[in-house]
Parts: sequence; C-alpha cells; structure tokens
Amino acid sequence: MVRSRYMVSIVFLTFFVMSLLTNILGPLVPDIISSFHVSLAAAAFLPFSFFIAYGVMSIPAGFLIERLGEKTVMIAAFLAGTLGSLGFAVHPTYEVAVVSLFVMGSGMATLQTAINPLLRVAGGEEHFAFNSAFAQLIFGIASFISPYIYSYLVLNLSRAEKQNPILQVLRPVTPGTLPWASMYWIFAAFTVVMIVVLVLSRFPKVERTADESAGSFEMYSSLFRRPMVWAFFGCVFAYVGCEQGTADWISKFLATYHGFDPHTTGATAVSWFWGLLTAGCFIGMGLLKLFDSRHVLIGTCSGALVCLTLAIFGPANVSRFAFPAIGLFASVMWPILVSLGLNSVAEHHGSFSGILSTGIMGGAVVPVIIGQIGDHFGLRAGVAFLYLMFGCVLSVGFWAKPIITNATITLKKAMAEHTT
Repeated sequence: MVRSRYMVSIVFLTFFVMSLLTNILGPLVPDIISSFHVSLAAAAFLPFSFFIAYGVMSIPAGFLIERLGEKTVMIAAFLAGTLGSLGFAVHPTYEVAVVSLFVMGSGMATLQTAINPLLRVAGGEEHFAFNSAFAQLIFGIASFISPYIYSYLVLNLSRAEKQNPILQVLRPVTPGTLPWASMYWIFAAFTVVMIVVLVLSRFPKVERTADESAGSFEMYSSLFRRPMVWAFFGCVFAYVGCEQGTADWISKFLATYHGFDPHTTGATAVSWFWGLLTAGCFIGMGLLKLFDSRHVLIGTCSGALVCLTLAIFGPANVSRFAFPAIGLFASVMWPILVSLGLNSVAEHHGSFSGILSTGIMGGAVVPVIIGQIGDHFGLRAGVAFLYLMFGCVLSVGFWAKPIITNATITLKKAMAEHTT
C-alpha cells in the first residue's frame, strides 16, 4: 500500500477548489435577481441546478471510479467544472447559468465520491480521521475566502485606477453590468490548474474492502427496504437544505429587511457563516469526547433554532450576527448524522454512504422552496421554512439507535474500570 504526502496534499487542494466553486452561490443571489430580473424562486433554481447534480451523480460516480480509477474520473470531473465555468463566463445569461451550474455540480459530486477513498490510502488508514478533519478545515477556509474574492472583484473591476494584473485581465472579458460574473473566470482558472496537476501526478492504487465498495444493485435494494435508511436519508437531505438554505438567502434577507449592501455586509455575513461553520468543528470535536453524539445533536439544533429566530425576527444589528452564528451550531450536524447513520447498520457501509451522499441534493430543493414561499408571502416567511428542516435534524437525537455509540472520555473510563 503506497503512502504519499504529495497525494494527500493533492486531495487537500481538491477540497479547497471544490469549496470555492460550491459555496459562492449565496453571495451571488442578490446579483442574480437584479441582473436577470428574476423572482426569488427563479434565483434559487440556480443553486438547485448545482446541488441536484449530487442526487444524480453520487451513486453512479462510485461505479465509474471502480471501473476507470480515481485519476481519470477526477480529471473528467475538473474538466466538467472548467466547461461549466467557461460556459457561463463567455455567455452570462440565466438559461446558460442553469446548465453550467448543473455541469459544475456533476463534477463536484463526482470529486466528493472519489477523494475520500484516495485520502484513506494515500494518508494511511490510521491517519484517516485526522486527515478528514483537516480536509474539512481547508474546505471551510475556502468557503470563508470565496465571498471576499467576490467582493473585491465586484467593487474594483469598474475602477480604472486599480491596476492589479488580475483585474486588467478580467475587465475586457467581463460585462460591465455583470462584474460578479468574473468569478466564473476565476473558477475556470482554478479547475484548469487542477487538471494539469492531476495529469502530471502519479496516483496510488486504491484497494477497497467489500464493505467500502460502491456495491451492487442488490445491496442498494436491501438498504432501500429499511425505513431507518430512508429516515437518515431524509435527515441528511434536511441538514444540507438548512446549510444551503441559510447561506443562499442571508445576503438577500439582510438587503431586503435591513438595507445592508449585499456586496459588502451581505457577503461578509455569508463568509462568517462558513467561517463559524468551520470553527465550530473544533468545539464539536471536544463536545463529542464528553457527550453522546445524540445529545450533542439535540443541543446544537436547539442553539441553531434560537439563532434562526433572532436572525429572522431580530433588529438589523442582531440579524446580521445571528445568521452567521447558525453556522457555529450547524458545524457538527453533518458528521454526527453520517456517523449515526453508518453506525446503525452492520454491513453495506459503502452503499449506504452513497445513499447518504445523495441526500446532499437537499441543498438544491430547500432554497427553491424558500424562494417560492418568499415570492408569495415574503422572504421572512420563506426563511422560516428552515424551522421544519432543523426540526427534522433535531429529531434524530431522539430516535436514532446506533449499534455503536461514539467513544467519550466517560465511556472509556467506565470500560477501563469494568476490565480491571
């Protein structure tokens, strides 16, 4: 089995680029509405077209990787990201954006499926947990940086006195009325660099155990007959819907109800949402060493619901801070849901993981529902739909019955006393 620090760094770099492409959609929503003159629901359909690709591609990607290998599939995924980015950058219209974002989302969904087994092999199974946590930290850092890149480009592309070489390259190819579209030239550049890096890299051979493989149709059929599998799928769907539903509408909400500039205050709020989502992982790791993961989930969901209430109904200066604070409480929900789900079945973990990954398409559906409600009853009513989604996640803390519970300091001490 080949260990390679270089390949681990490639995986980390992949996480960084994936995050840049994935989590910029929230700050763009106000610009999409004003530039294309579309409704809230139509604006939300753009994140929908991106995240629905996870529902379409997550399971097929596993079969493609087993047949073609990680390197070929990852290059194809970044090529999809390049084509999607260039398509919109060259012809920035609403209709092209829908298609381009689906193509980009398909590439990101495929990468998500490929890089975790690669990280396990290249970094070593004994370091997989640490490397996975570090990869999520890098993912979060990129999510934090991305809105600031957007703000810088939007605020400075129209200023002729700014002679930054990047601005000089982007000005001639970016419509003056759509400075935010310049982000897609940035995305294209990053994905092209990744293709070159991958082509020049030598990949280790990834050998999966039977339990880690994509699985057969019989395995999926067996899992789909279990109500518990559908319940966890639904709650993963709800969680990603909460995450993207919050991030996608922060900027528009603050602009609509409190008059904050989406290019500055709105983008900063989105950036801090992702920043706190990342920082909260460290706090969450500590809590999971002290308490049962189901109790941590109940506590963090309750905290998120309090912040959501303050964000929706609080005054301007409370709302602008309460929205990002939701990210702090949401930070540990994803790993807890996935671990509780996988620890609730005795076999077919690879197949079940693919089903749970398909639930990421909640990030496609929930923002559209919020937009549709917002078009009819106001955006405040639309964002209130997140109460139902967070409620679904909260419920897991009460009904989950994992075969294996998370190891805590108290549990380890009790086990040690029992064996002595």
